[in-house]
Amino acid sequence: MANISYPAWLTTLVEPDEQVLAVAKAEIAQGIPPADPPAVDRPADPPAADRPASSRAAGIVCGVLLNLLVPLLSFPRGDRIVDRVIFGVAGRGAPGSAASTLRHARRPVPPVTALEDTILAVTDRRLLVCASGPVKLWSSRADDERAAAETRIVWSVPRPAVADARVGWYRLNPKRLRIEFSDGSWLAFTVPIAEPGTPLREIAAALTAR
Repeated sequence: MANISYPAWLTTLVEPDEQVLAVAKAEIAQGIPPADPPAVDRPADPPAADRPASSRAAGIVCGVLLNLLVPLLSFPRGDRIVDRVIFGVAGRGAPGSAASTLRHARRPVPPVTALEDTILAVTDRRLLVCASGPVKLWSSRADDERAAAETRIVWSVPRPAVADARVGWYRLNPKRLRIEFSDGSWLAFTVPIAEPGTPLREIAAALTAR
């Protein structure tokens, strides 16, 4: 997949008098995420206390083993343990917090049949999180232009809702962007190790400029 230029397309998504200050293609960092938003239509899981301790322990061990042996399968309890040990914490936030709803807006919904880029953009008014159209590993120029043309805003907050943003080391990753929100939640973003961290630093600089 070639590098897709998103800034020109993003200018068509904002208000006519809204100025785009920084753009970066990024990924939500791997690791323990913020809590999911409240699910009105989802039946609540039975309380842990209502299940035998042996059953809970067996489920966790099986989840961890299956996560390691078959990474494409998802078992929440095992996933969280593996994420914490290998990747650490990717965000914090109560259900319905800014970080919670942001991550939920970019969480793939099974079955995942296509990949989409996540694009961060800062304007003079808002922090935007956008999703591209479907992208391909091996793509033509026409494929890339189509993916860029289908970019849409999936989440946004006013600039005052962002308390801080910075890029720094986390474990072995020197290019991790941490965005903190005024409600106390936060979420981290990264780029592949071979890509420069400059776009993430530009996002942080734009968010912290007052």
